[in-house]
Formats: sequence, C-alpha cells, structure tokens
Amino acid sequence: MKEGFRQSMAWLHTWSGLLVCWILLLVFTAGTSAYYRDEISLWMKPELHEAAAAKVSSAVAIENAIRTMEKEAGTASRWFISAPSDRNPAVSAGYSLPPAPGEKGRGKFVRQELDPATGAPMAEPRETRGGDFLYRLHFDLHYMPVLWARWLVGFCAMFMLAAIISGVITHKRIFKDFFTFRPKKGQRSWLDAHNAVAVLALPYHLMITYTGLITLMFMYMPAGVQVAYNGDQKTFQSEVFPGAENKKPAGVTAPLAPLGPMIAQAQKHWGGGEIDRITVNNPGDANATVNISRQQGQKLSSLRQAVQFDGVTGAMTSSTGDVPSGAAESRGVLMGLHLAGFADPLLRFLFFICGLAGCAMVATGALLWAVKKRQESAKVLAKGGKVGFGLRLVEGLNLGAIGGLPIAYASYFWANRLLPVGMEKRVEAEISWFFIPLAVVMVIGLVRATRGMWQVVLGVGGAMFMALPVLNVFTTQSHLGVTLLQGKGPWPVVGFDLFALVFGVALLYAVRHLQKKKTALKSVAKTRPQPAQSVVEGDELVTREAT
Repeated sequence: MKEGFRQSMAWLHTWSGLLVCWILLLVFTAGTSAYYRDEISLWMKPELHEAAAAKVSSAVAIENAIRTMEKEAGTASRWFISAPSDRNPAVSAGYSLPPAPGEKGRGKFVRQELDPATGAPMAEPRETRGGDFLYRLHFDLHYMPVLWARWLVGFCAMFMLAAIISGVITHKRIFKDFFTFRPKKGQRSWLDAHNAVAVLALPYHLMITYTGLITLMFMYMPAGVQVAYNGDQKTFQSEVFPGAENKKPAGVTAPLAPLGPMIAQAQKHWGGGEIDRITVNNPGDANATVNISRQQGQKLSSLRQAVQFDGVTGAMTSSTGDVPSGAAESRGVLMGLHLAGFADPLLRFLFFICGLAGCAMVATGALLWAVKKRQESAKVLAKGGKVGFGLRLVEGLNLGAIGGLPIAYASYFWANRLLPVGMEKRVEAEISWFFIPLAVVMVIGLVRATRGMWQVVLGVGGAMFMALPVLNVFTTQSHLGVTLLQGKGPWPVVGFDLFALVFGVALLYAVRHLQKKKTALKSVAKTRPQPAQSVVEGDELVTREAT
C-alpha cells in the first residue's frame, strides 16, 4: 500500500459511503419516520381521530373490548386485543374464525377498531398500511423478495459502518471542524456541512447502524444455531423466544373465566405496568388459555414480560421474561436501542432529530463527491469537453434520491386522502404512489440533473408538504383549524400537520437559496473581466478573474 494509513481510510470512506448511499438514504428516511410509526398510522386513518381524542383509561377500554368480543366472536378460535396507549389511543381487536366444514388450513381473520369509551366497533377506517409500510420499507424494501432485501440492507449497513469508522480516522480534526462552517465556499461548504451533521450525532450513527445489523443477526450468521441445534429451528425458537403454550381445543364447552382478575394478577406479578396485548386461545372451550403481555414502557430492553393463565379456572400457569438469560437480555437491549420503544416523547424527538442528521449526512456526502468531481473537471469543461459517465450517473442519482424522496413521501400521504375510501386494492394503490413519483424523478435526474431541475424538484416537494394541512381542510374534520386552534386534538395529528408545514418551508427555502446563488453566479460571469479561468460551482460553469 503506497498511500499512508489515513489516505487509505479516506479512500475507504469515500467509496464505502458513495456506492450504497442512495439505498442508505431510503433506509435512513424510512427508519427515521418509523419513530412516529403509530402517529403516522393514526393520521392516515381520519375516521379514528374523534375516538382518539377521547380520554379513556386502559383498564376501562379493555373491559369494553372484552364484552364486545364475547358478543361478536363467541365461535372464534382465538382473540387478540391490543390495549390503547399514549401513542395509539384506539383499541385494536381481532379474532380468528375456525375453517368452514370441508376447508383446510386457517379460517378467516377479522380485525376491528373499537371505540375505547364504549367497546362498539367504530366506523370502518380506510384501508392503509400507514406507518407500518414505512417501518417495513426500511429493511424489506417492499417490492423485493424479503430475504434478498434484508441481505441487501445488511450489506449496505456494513458499508455504512465502515464509512463511519473510516471517516472518524480520516478526519483527525473532526471535533474542531464540527464548530467550523464556511458558507458560500462550494466544496468547502459541503464538507463543513457533512462534518457537522456527522459529528452532531456520531454516537447515534454508530449505534443505529450496529444495532440494525444485530436485529437480523440470526439470518446473517446462522452457523452457530445450525451447529448447536443440529438445524432444529423450532427448538431454537422455543428456547430463545419462549411464548404461551397453545393447546388444541378439547371440544368440551366451558365458560371463560373473567379476565379482570387475571389482568390484576398479571400487574401485581410485574409490580405494576400497563397491559400491551391479550391473547385468548380457544375461548369457550375447556382448553382455553389466556396470555397477557406487558407494555415495554421505559424499559430499555425490547423483551416483553408475559403471564399465562388457564382460561377456565383463571389460575396463573406460567410466566416469561421475568429473569431472561444474559444473551437474551443483551439482544433485547440492542433491539430496544434500535427501535426506541422505551423513549418518552422528548427522547423520541431527539432520536428523530438524530435520524434526520443521518439523512443529511448521507445526502451531503453524495453531493460533496459530485461537487468535488465537477471542480476537478473544470479544465475539461472549459475546453468544450464533457464530464465522465460516472459523474453524470452520480448527479442523476443524487437528484432522484435526495430530491425525489420528499415527493415520494408527500405523494404517499396525498394518495391516502384522495384515493376513494372503498376502492379495491387500496393499500397497493396507495403504496404505488410512493414509488411512481420516485421513479419519475429518478429518470429525470438521469436525463437532466441541472440546478434548474433541482429547483423544480425541491419546489414540488416543498409545495406538496405545505399543502397537506390545507388538503385536510377539504378531506377530513380534523384539520389544524379544529385540532390546534380549537384544541380538540388528537395531538399526534397536530404534530404531523405542523411538521409537514415546517418541512415544506425548509424545502422551499432551499429552492430560494438555489435561485439566489444561480443569479449571483450569472452576474459574476458577466461582469468580471478577462483574463480569466474557468471554475465549476455545483453544476454551473462560472468565469472568474484570474489572480
């Protein structure tokens, strides 16, 4: 190796970051939005906003849901009841019907949203994946086979980890540079911005990348499990992720014991804590069982405690998660750090800000490479030559990913409001409106990635986000005029609309900045005398007076 160690790390940092930066940007933006997964899902179901604004205790909501399930799902083979929480105030209930006579496999699954105040089924909300789509997108990439997508995301995460570590080694003055920003200096400004957002949340970037790999470690490193369990995945799963025992129905009718005392006993066993989910297997049968799991709360580990009861006698039969093994607790803590389920509203917001810094770090790194290469090509451009294919490709992908993603997210939210509520395959149509504009902008970028096109793309994204709260005025009864000005909540809907406004303003400010810079560069090119040398600023060839 002819270069020094730091020079080699600089090369590694550049290429490990650049080669996968566009996929990483999609993964980072989707993962960052997933911190508010429940809030996004609530915003995308305006039919639930009125019930979500009501304040009902978790215990009352569960009791109401149980009465409804006893009336409507008496013949079901299993019940599921998800208790309300601060982030998701509705009660989600579902039940599995037994297969019809002569049919094989599982029966039909019915899902309902229940009014927490009464337990009555609410108006059927529109079909949408909501925030769950964005959560799954950041590691499943939606249209790809799941296994391939997770391998690809893991591959990109390894590149990301290498880029972060090599970046720290390369920038020996990294913390000093964090306090340095020189605006209107072309490549120097982009480097300062890249350093600032990278150092601002450096511990977060390391943590989120490493723990992201840990979440899928059994897929990436299966050899240990295969050897220890001789390929018996079922035994491995039952030991590492113990759950409730699912008995087969006895075929003997028996009344279900009251669930209220079971809930009280579970909370006493945990020493407090809120209920997360209740699962009733074989209700109305002699082999009925009840599994009650605890909300994570502010516990760092993602492992959930659970208690199992005999459904007929109401006696507690077992519990899980009370004293987890060291390995399970270690994995639970790393998973908890990645998902941030323990975070209170302020800490969740800080995680979100750090996620946005990660998005900015990836985006500025890609732009920095393109600006640097443009300046290195100044002499070629001055002689009438053309830039290389690699630079044109990077600039096109930059416009498609950095400029196209805001339009893709805004289109997804617009589709939620504008598509007919009762249309067939509504979920698929809604998701397609995320990818269609993204693909269109990507093609435009590969054809014409000019400064003017950047202004158009960012302007469209900014206008679409700013118009979302206005769209709510015409499509829902829970717009800012009601939720904010009249104080009728729900507050997650208020927060979403306000963020859309702020983000839209930020994009339009970027458009204004680009326009001012373009005007200034043209003015300099016209007024400065010869002799001169040609310099490239961004994607504009500018003539400057030689010094």
